[in-house]
Amino acid sequence: MKEQPVSITVVGVGALGSHFVQFMRNEAALRVIDFDRVEQKNVMSQLHARNSVGKGKVMAIQQVMQFLFGLKVEGVPHKLTSDNVDQLLGNANLIVDCLDNAEARILVQEYARKNKVPCLHGALAANGEMGRVVWDEQFVIDSAPAGAATCEGGEFLPFIALTSGYLARAAQEFLASGQKLGFQVYPLSAATTI
Repeated sequence: MKEQPVSITVVGVGALGSHFVQFMRNEAALRVIDFDRVEQKNVMSQLHARNSVGKGKVMAIQQVMQFLFGLKVEGVPHKLTSDNVDQLLGNANLIVDCLDNAEARILVQEYARKNKVPCLHGALAANGEMGRVVWDEQFVIDSAPAGAATCEGGEFLPFIALTSGYLARAAQEFLASGQKLGFQVYPLSAATTI
């Protein structure tokens, strides 16, 4: 009997989530959840092509992954709500939260804790000054206002990709050994001494 692949559910395929999916393409069966559409401002910081503007982010990431890597990604183009959280997050062996709003993060966290599903949270400061990769046991949801600006311009793309890389590294280590690594990423100025 063939063993079922590990299933990772990624909630939010914007700046962090889209790059995370790219980095995890060979690690597990991927399911992505996002109700949003690709906007012109997104193509500078997210793994969405210019010709995807106007399409749903889920469809856009599916097309990119199929085109670049021949990989099929399961897509769910719905907003996560209290009415559908059980259905959308069910069957995940690992949940990766790449959201940018507290309301949806609370739903993810409550589901993960109630159902004892490992959950990894990725977060970026809107001004590109900090990135975090935190397992649910240590994650505290901040009260950032809904719709707060996120890293949308291209000036933070390397930092976004770096934080997504750490997010993928934490997931890979967990899948391989069960170890839960976390990371905090801060850029240092030339004047900073360590």
